Parts: sequence; structure tokens; C-alpha cells
Amino acid sequence: MAAARGLWGCEDPSRWAAVLERHGEVLRARAGPQGRLEALDRWYREELPAAIEGRAEKHVTRDELEQLLAWKLERGRFRPRLQQLVTSNYPELVVQRSAAAFNLLPDMHAAVTELCTLRGVGPATASAVLAARAPEVAAFMSEEAVAAVPGLPALRYTLKHYLLYLGLVQERATALSQGSASGLWTPHHVETALWTWAVGQKLCPDLLPDLGPSPATPEDTRPAKKRRTQAD
Repeated sequence: MAAARGLWGCEDPSRWAAVLERHGEVLRARAGPQGRLEALDRWYREELPAAIEGRAEKHVTRDELEQLLAWKLERGRFRPRLQQLVTSNYPELVVQRSAAAFNLLPDMHAAVTELCTLRGVGPATASAVLAARAPEVAAFMSEEAVAAVPGLPALRYTLKHYLLYLGLVQERATALSQGSASGLWTPHHVETALWTWAVGQKLCPDLLPDLGPSPATPEDTRPAKKRRTQAD
């Protein structure tokens, strides 16, 4: 039954963890032979959060914002006009606005609004920036993850739509954490698992685990720590 309803219809943390463990393999299938997405994903999940954390005033640079956008477009749909818009921001302004947004956390409404004052940055790109800084609060607004959450209206790249999606993802992260024998689930983990399931179903369904009923004694797995031209 869970498999028929997709990953969201499964409430077993061990099944979600099993999907999350396939993220690297699904990412390779999505990236293709050149593997650029793999390098960008590693940078986004490991190097960017470390760079932000290492700064006295937490912020991202314009170069980092451009690279984050490249990750986002490689992972989803390519929109070259957004790259031009993001590049047109003054470097100092990107530092200033991103620092202000990080200081507004955990108020996601205010933080997203602050980042959206930058050219080429809409709620989806802003959510990726915030998830790199605060994965325990924020989740990237990927098309695949949004489509996997039932009960949402038709996708619109608005702050209202993002906050509806984020609220449900945060609730699911809390529920998975409470039902998990080990490991804390974050909204960032939930989005990554949803993306892995959605893309894996299209490209490499044989790699994905079975979402059927768990054995009597499920072995839980800790989530991996790695966690139009209108700006989206």
C-alpha cells in the first residue's frame, strides 16, 4: 500500500532511511557520464555549509550563490536567464542580504523575504540557501519534493506555497524522528529522500528499496548526515 502511495505514504523511518541511502546512486543516474551534478551536490552538502559555518558573520558570497544556482538547475530544470540575473547582483549586496537572512532564522517567512530582494532569487533559490545554513529548519523547494507532498495546491513559486510545503515537511521530519530508533530527521533529509524517490522512480526504479510492510524487528538506519524569467 505504501509503495502505491509513494514515499510520503510510508510512515516507517527505516524505509525512509533506506531511500535516503540510495541518494548517491540516484544522483549518479541523474548526472549522467559527465558527473557535474555529483561534484556540485558534494559541494552543496559538504563544502558550502562548512564555509558558512567558518565565518564570523554567517553569509554566502555571490560566487557561492552562482554555484548554488548551478546545483539547483542541474538537479532540476535548466533556466539560463536566472544565472544572468544572479550574476548581476553586487557581491557586497549578496553578503549583506544573506547575512541578514541568516540572522532572521528561524523565522522562515522573514528570511526568505530578505533573500528574495536579490535579483534572480525567488523562494525556491532562497530555500536552498537557507537549507545550507539551517537544515534543521529549512528544506529546499524542489519541484520533485513539492509534487510528492499530497494536499498542496498546484505548484507556484511563491512564498505562501513554500511555507505550506515547508510546514508539512517539518511535521514529517518531526514524526520520523520520533519514530526512529536512532538518528534525527531534518526537513533537509526529508526533501532529499523525496527527491531521491521521485527521480529514482523515473530513472532507476530497481535501485529503490521496497516500501512494503516492515519486518517484525525493523533495523533503523541513521539518516546520512550529508545532508519564468520569474525567479523561482
